[in-house]
Amino acid sequence: MKQQESSEKPLAAQLRELWALADTQEITREAAMVEQELLLDGYRQVWIQALLLNGESDLTHSILTEIARRRGTKDLISVQQRCQRAVQSLKHAWHEKVQTVDASNVERFYDQTTSFIDELMWWHTLNEDDTPLAYVVALKFATAYGVREILDFGSGVGSGGILFAKRGFAVTLADVSSVLLDFCKWRFTQRGLVARFIDLKAQDIPKQSLDFITAMDVFEHLTDPVDAVDILDDALKPGGYIFGRFAGEIDPDRPMHIVQDFQPVFARFEEKGFREVWKDDWLWGHQVFQKTA
Repeated sequence: MKQQESSEKPLAAQLRELWALADTQEITREAAMVEQELLLDGYRQVWIQALLLNGESDLTHSILTEIARRRGTKDLISVQQRCQRAVQSLKHAWHEKVQTVDASNVERFYDQTTSFIDELMWWHTLNEDDTPLAYVVALKFATAYGVREILDFGSGVGSGGILFAKRGFAVTLADVSSVLLDFCKWRFTQRGLVARFIDLKAQDIPKQSLDFITAMDVFEHLTDPVDAVDILDDALKPGGYIFGRFAGEIDPDRPMHIVQDFQPVFARFEEKGFREVWKDDWLWGHQVFQKTA
């Protein structure tokens, strides 16, 4: 896969260069803040326009409306309240249901817990932070490198898949949660979008079928993250890319983040012949690994 012509640098690189100018006083810090906000807002607009329902102009209202439609209610206030309680609801559910952190218990938790819809959809409103915009970074990377077959591994509520599908990519979504996959299918149908959906409890990802895989904040949830490297390696075509974030920070509000040490994962990437081709060491900490051609 050869990179197509693209003059746009990754967002993290643009911001690093911007603040280097501020450090050398070539521009003021105030001017740097204004420019940073303009750059981020450009990414926000790509995200927002991809996710808005027809007839909607505000992302928060659109997402709350979407959840309400799925649940057969018009009470957006109660939907929002449930979304804002979702992190604590999930924390409580984890301590109640996952007595032993093993594959069967963890898989059952994700497969049956509906609060993930509320938590992830609220996160995707960008009200809490801008980290979902990493999907836009991935979109621009995939576009620059001319890839077409995309997998979102641990696809959650499918927002990343919607973003790629609206830009004409062939999209596959894979997750262990039947609840989340059903919600994804419904969201795609509402928008008239097409995708392939894989329930990882029952189906394998077709071998060497993909050019590009996103794994956003997924590996910290896995009981066997090293095995996941093998699964993704099998699914990826030679020369393909894995774009992910491997977040090892301990978060007391998210006990389902069970992996903090990713060195075995990175070692497995190396054993499988992957090489790191890009790293965001400025903004959100994402990495891109390329499979040996």
